[in-house]
Amino acid sequence: MAGLVADDAVLELERVGLAIGGARILKEVSLAVPAGELLGVIGPNGAGKTTLFNVVSGVVRPTEGRVVLDGRDVTREPVHRRAAAGLGRTFQTSSLFPALTVLENVRLAAQADLGAAASVFRTPRPTDAATERARDALADVGLADAGDRLAGGLAHGEKRKVEIAMLIAMEPRVILLDEPMAGVGSADVPALAEVIRGLHRGGRTVLMVEHHLDVVLGLADRIAVMHHGELLAVDTPEAVMANPTVQSAYLGEGM
Repeated sequence: MAGLVADDAVLELERVGLAIGGARILKEVSLAVPAGELLGVIGPNGAGKTTLFNVVSGVVRPTEGRVVLDGRDVTREPVHRRAAAGLGRTFQTSSLFPALTVLENVRLAAQADLGAAASVFRTPRPTDAATERARDALADVGLADAGDRLAGGLAHGEKRKVEIAMLIAMEPRVILLDEPMAGVGSADVPALAEVIRGLHRGGRTVLMVEHHLDVVLGLADRIAVMHHGELLAVDTPEAVMANPTVQSAYLGEGM
């Protein structure tokens, strides 16, 4: 899939750059991601991986280039409009409401997608459609029996699964997972990897930043390698690992 053209892409970056205070953080990043692909994004700390996700999701606006989602230029659109257009994202830190139950957290995400926005003053009334969608999403991540538990009492790996369930409940076309294994105990990594594999099998397009290289190699269709804000290589896992330029740039740097 390394030679895809723009017509095949559900997400496309065209010469995306970001400069802050004279420093170039991202440098002419061009990438086309087709529907249904799982793309791993790797590179050492400071390579620009999370910054790239921030630009794609609208947290940061690029200083050059374009972000195109499903044929629509969203470069200047805010986070909530990109979410409405089908883009979902998790962050490195937990985004759950700890005092709410697992089901309530996921149901809020479903309600937001169904058009019932919450505020600090009012929580929307649960609907049958939102509840059903939330229960289905929890089943997808293996937490069908955890709905009544408080989110704050979950183990870290379980919290990650709930965050992914919240994304599923919003039915995005493209999902960005920013270091989903961060803080997760080694014993919980295989189960969480299987949840991510399930997203992929379900036909969703997934981009995943991850430092666990063995996880990325086992899940990704292609791997994008970031290096000092540039896209060093995009290819199959086998080709990337055999690439002498990648080996030279990253050997010993702890991908």
